[in-house]
Amino acid sequence: MSEKKKFYITTPIYYPSDKLHIGHAYCTVATDAMARYKRLCGYDVMFLTGTDEHGQKIEDKAKAAGVSPKEYVDNIVEGPQGVKDLWKLMNISNDRFIRTTDDYHVAAIQKIFKKMYEKGDIYKGKYVGKYCKPCESFWTESQLVDGKCPDCGREVQDAEEEAYFFRLSKYADRIQDLLENTDFLEPRSRVNEMVNNFIKPGLEDLCVSRTSFQWGIPVDFDPGHVVYVWIDALFNYTTALGFMNDKYDDFEKYWPADVHFIGKEIVRFHSIIWPAMLMSMEMPLPKKVFGHGWLLLDGGKMSKSKGNVVDPYLLAQRYGVDSLRYFLLREFPFGTDGNFSNETLIGRINTDLANDLGNLVSRTTAMVGKYFGAHLPAGCGATGDEADLANLVAQSMGNVGLSMQFPEDDPQKFDVELIAMAAQLRNTYEDKMEQYAFQDALMEVFKLIGRANKYIDENKPWALAKDETQQDRLAHVLYNLLECVRISAVLLTPFMPETCEKIFAQIGADESQRTWESAGVWGALSDQAPVSKGENLFPRIDAAKELEELAALEEAAKAEAAAKAEPEYITIDDFAKVKFVTAKVLSCEAVKKSKKLLRFTLDCGEGQPRQILSGIHEYYEPEDLIGKTVVACVNLAPRKMMGLESNGMLISAVKEGAEGHEELHLLMLDDKVPAGCTLG
Repeated sequence: MSEKKKFYITTPIYYPSDKLHIGHAYCTVATDAMARYKRLCGYDVMFLTGTDEHGQKIEDKAKAAGVSPKEYVDNIVEGPQGVKDLWKLMNISNDRFIRTTDDYHVAAIQKIFKKMYEKGDIYKGKYVGKYCKPCESFWTESQLVDGKCPDCGREVQDAEEEAYFFRLSKYADRIQDLLENTDFLEPRSRVNEMVNNFIKPGLEDLCVSRTSFQWGIPVDFDPGHVVYVWIDALFNYTTALGFMNDKYDDFEKYWPADVHFIGKEIVRFHSIIWPAMLMSMEMPLPKKVFGHGWLLLDGGKMSKSKGNVVDPYLLAQRYGVDSLRYFLLREFPFGTDGNFSNETLIGRINTDLANDLGNLVSRTTAMVGKYFGAHLPAGCGATGDEADLANLVAQSMGNVGLSMQFPEDDPQKFDVELIAMAAQLRNTYEDKMEQYAFQDALMEVFKLIGRANKYIDENKPWALAKDETQQDRLAHVLYNLLECVRISAVLLTPFMPETCEKIFAQIGADESQRTWESAGVWGALSDQAPVSKGENLFPRIDAAKELEELAALEEAAKAEAAAKAEPEYITIDDFAKVKFVTAKVLSCEAVKKSKKLLRFTLDCGEGQPRQILSGIHEYYEPEDLIGKTVVACVNLAPRKMMGLESNGMLISAVKEGAEGHEELHLLMLDDKVPAGCTLG
């Protein structure tokens, strides 16, 4: 017996800064469908997903929530309606789940970091530039778009700190060749974007450690540094197989990955940084990176930080998991963006699932029960001629014109057309699935479902049932319909596994009739299969009523989110921790390259001057403030701005002036008040 072919597929590891949304479910359902398809084809599949749990944003959110970073991510990943609960609900069949806080991953990343350092591909330096906290990305001034992050469009902050860097520039030529001269990155449209936007302008070395926060994997040979994002995150695809750890032992078996499914916003990291790091480690590269499009809401990308997300829990529980899975992969081409709306979801459920698939299964099983009981009569199945026809069509990829030899009113013409379509379906479906064209694969299956519904109208079983001489014909028509349902259900299994199990039970298909091999054989279903009309698979939805209810639910959810977003009251004890003092302005000057910042040197009665930066230059000139007495908060955590450290905050008030313009007023006291007075 020959060994099974291997197939290793991954989702990105998701960032658990908040609950996941429908966009995350989209990628994971697509990955699950591909994994199930490959298992159906007989492959030994490894399907990995997980969570990327380190970084400054997690640290900040945990602090705001009053818990440790580990407690924070544990709740998002393992807690009620967390990541794992969502994947269980969505019937995700992952073989492994990695968390970057797992001990074995942490230890492996430290070894990988050190190995790249010892090779000379990681070196120590100083980072000066712009930082986008939501994206966990560093940028140069020239890479910003209108002064903001080019990925998410949000504000960036100045950053300057000691850091380790990966020699990404060293691998620029090899990466460009990989992208331009292989099919490593798909869709192909993403290649030009990567080469023209990132490689040709000059690939810069990559910051791979941080010192300004602690929530990360420690660089074990340099305390104070933590591994920054991409070494930690990207190598999960290998550590989850046992690379540089003893947790697992199947790295040699499954690596390199056959495909990484990722959202297009992280294509840069997976198609440039990831292969460069693997080249540094002298490891095989993954065979393919596929960057799918976004689900858009009202024309914009869904984002947890923007609050414009769709809750997959609500939709799955309301309409059924398989309905949602089907919609996600049928409505949008996988490589492009797609606009999500409740209207399109309900429309797709009513049209494809209720009217077409559900109706075909319901009508066929009901007619078998009504006219023949639990079993069709023996001998009503596929004839030898039909089996030969199906085999011929399958071998010729459907390029056989057979129906024209029959007279227009000959019912056998309809049989031939139906069988020919069913016989070629698995081949065309396979071609689409291998291209990750899920939408097209589903369209092919539903062409057969549509043809089978038409076949009912052409043959009019209800009329055949009234004629005693047509009982054999009636049984054969119903068998043909059951066989179309069976083949369709086999090929729909990767997309709607629970529904297809119900269909197989209703048409009496045993395990041997649910296989990939059987989907290429016409007549595999036994003519004595026990048939029963089960539950209605997809009840029709009253669209107008449902949309009204959804709108009400969404408004309630928005109101709840707004209520949660309101700041909590602080106690008098909290307020007592804030230390306000009077301070004399010893000197004040504008900060170079900044339009807003002023640099104050203050006498706060501490025996030595204190430096505070304040963004008030548009309201005050520095020379007007020298000698003034101001109020400052002096126990605020230090922060860096434009490379300068600010040790506190000046207190000011803002009011709306003429024509809506804001006016800022620095809180200043009588100059006779001495410096260092505590206010309270």
